[in-house]
Formats: sequence, structure tokens, C-alpha cells
Amino acid sequence: MSDPLDPYFERIGHRGSREPTLATLNAIVNAHVRTIPFENLDVLLGRPIALDLESLLGKLVHGHRGGYCFEHNGLLLHVLESLGFSVQPLSARVRLQRPRDFTPPRTHMFVRVEIEGKPWLADVGVGGLSPTAALRLDLEDEQSTPHEPRRIIREDGRLFHQVRLGGQGAEQWQDVCEFTLEQMPPVDREVANWFTSAHPLSHFRNRLVVARAAEHGVRHSLLNHDLTFRRADGSAEHHRIETPEELLVVLDEVFELRLPAGTRVVCEGLQWPG
Repeated sequence: MSDPLDPYFERIGHRGSREPTLATLNAIVNAHVRTIPFENLDVLLGRPIALDLESLLGKLVHGHRGGYCFEHNGLLLHVLESLGFSVQPLSARVRLQRPRDFTPPRTHMFVRVEIEGKPWLADVGVGGLSPTAALRLDLEDEQSTPHEPRRIIREDGRLFHQVRLGGQGAEQWQDVCEFTLEQMPPVDREVANWFTSAHPLSHFRNRLVVARAAEHGVRHSLLNHDLTFRRADGSAEHHRIETPEELLVVLDEVFELRLPAGTRVVCEGLQWPG
């Protein structure tokens, strides 16, 4: 008899152990982030974002699409719980490129995982900086991942997930998100999901964001017209997308997102001549 999780594991290419261990968690997180893109195409195309399990499986697994945090981490939460992991959904504020005196909305969700009495953070839905391994929640030291170094620090009763970009010798730590270990039940996720997908002030309403991790520490990201291939040493290659047709090719060839021919994605940050 087939396992209900078989389509998910086929989607991410995971053929290893399904035992609820740290090695399994890291393998799933790494494979998920390298396979299922982070993207907000449905928001820009005027389609609703549904968070029920059937919709998540239909879109991210069977439909070979991507999504944003509530979709990615909602699916991961289900998978890990089904495998026997002890999990909790936690809420957070995304702080990428935000000063500390600015308070962003609490519109991010990730997963806390307990393994042998130790807490870990798994987050496959924070865009172009989704960590490719789980992080210890009670360890402030630098933690290595297959991509960038990470750390969790405590300041003024809050926790900050930080990343260090640029390879060896880089000294600048950047905030990824801020959290307090408060759980995020389904009703809170629904409210935050509405804000993220429908509120005029949500940045997902006015810019195109697509990202996926690759091998050897490389990340592929697309912000409006700008396609970037960033390497582990911090160097990057940039390309500008000039036409809607070129965008569809990039989505297909770089991110394996296939939209119907003629699809036109438009928003404030993504305008086409003519």
C-alpha cells in the first residue's frame, strides 16, 4: 500500500529515511527548499490563497507550483507531524532589510520541531533566504547550513533569526525574522494570510518575488524584472527581464514554474512597455 506522503517525497526527490530524526528533518528541509519555489504569482494573478491541506497538496505537490510561507510551512507542518515529529506552528515578523525601529506585521509562520528534548526551527518559506537546514532554537552560536551561516540571538525578550551573507570573512549579520515562540493557530494564519494576499499594503501585492535554492550554495531569485544568481561567496550574476514572454521562459527554465502561454503578470513593480 502506498504512503499518502509518497507524492510529496516524489515532488522534492527525497528517497531517504522517514524516521523522525534530525537527519531526516535536515534532508527534508534541504530538498524542499531546493525543489519547491517560493513565489507569489497567484496573488498577482488575482487568485485566492487557500491553506487547507487539500489545496496545499493540489498546488505545491500535484500542481508543481510554489507559494509563500503559509503554504510552504503549512505543508511542512503536516508532513512532519505525519512522520511522528513533535511540531508547533510559530508566528514571526519578517525583518529582511528592515531597520530595528520599524515594526513589520506578524505575517510569517515557521515550524518548531522537538527532537530528543531539543528545539529546532524549520522554515522553508522565507523567500530567497529560506534556510536549507534546521536551526537550534536554544543555541546563539553560529550554525552552518548547506548555504549561509545562521544564528538565533536574544535581545530584549525577543528572538532574531539572522543570516551572514558573503562567505568567509563577512562580518555583517542581517535579521531574517523576529519571534517570541508564540504559536500561530489556524485562525491566526487565516487572518495573516488574508493580509498578505489581499491587503493593499502587503508587498506581495505590488512586486513579483520568486526564489529557490540550488546546489553548491547557489540561490536563484527573481524580484520584478531582476533575475539574480547568487553564489556562496557572495558574488552574483544579474539579468534583466524585458518582456512578459521572457518572464514565462525564466519561470519555466530557472524555477520550473510553467504558466500558460500568454499569461501576463503585472504589478506596481513589474511593468511592461506598451
